[in-house]
Amino acid sequence: MRGLDALHTFTKPGWRLRYVERVASTNDLAHEAGLAGEAEGLVIVAEEQTAGRGRMQRAWAAPPGTCLLMSLLFRPAEPFAHHAPRLTMLCGLSLIEALRECDPSLAARLKWPNDLIITRPTGAWRKLAGMLSEVGLEEAAPTFLVVGIGLNVNVPPDVLPALAPNATSLLAETGRPCDRAALLDTFLARVTHHATRWRAGTDPAPAWRAHLAWRGERVTVHTSTGVTEGVLEDVDATGALLLRHPDGTRQCFTAGDVSLRRPTSLRS
Repeated sequence: MRGLDALHTFTKPGWRLRYVERVASTNDLAHEAGLAGEAEGLVIVAEEQTAGRGRMQRAWAAPPGTCLLMSLLFRPAEPFAHHAPRLTMLCGLSLIEALRECDPSLAARLKWPNDLIITRPTGAWRKLAGMLSEVGLEEAAPTFLVVGIGLNVNVPPDVLPALAPNATSLLAETGRPCDRAALLDTFLARVTHHATRWRAGTDPAPAWRAHLAWRGERVTVHTSTGVTEGVLEDVDATGALLLRHPDGTRQCFTAGDVSLRRPTSLRS
């Protein structure tokens, strides 16, 4: 099985891979590259992050040499506000498809807005991957998008509790190690496929929505001002969550101000 050091000689049409052994954050490197004028298609992959982060500045911990830690640089077409969310969506969709090629039995779903989870028949769930999209600004205008992904691949089951309460890994779910370089190859192929279709006019949003966890189910939404429960009815054209309250009214939440969970009584 190849290590990620094999990526020193890894080439794929449309992508330029930059491998680093150890870095504070792959998103930071990709952001610096974007500000320096780097073209779309850069992928930064690291064996270890010392200051990995997720949404809302949460820390992302990963044992060295066990995960896929990467950031992709995009330069969305105008209007930026319409195209950028689609690129994030197609990355999540591509990750699910790559995992299914690894093991068709994996019941991976997208936990809004950008987490990848494994759901259980009991209603319990475990987090397999996280995504963090960050917009690059030049002269106060958005010009590029960095999509960072942390995927737990070969993290041993006994190590997972130290990472996060609900963490899981491909190794824990399938019982066998996975070739990280091959998985990355498959993932980038799926991103290329969906990005090509998107630029040809096929919106990835419907397929992304089809993979969302808990649609039609009761969820808890945590915001900076409090906690509310309701039914996760749908997402709108921008990817924002639509919550239906018990009185039938609806409320829209953007990805930047909420934390979504199943009610405590419905998960382990």
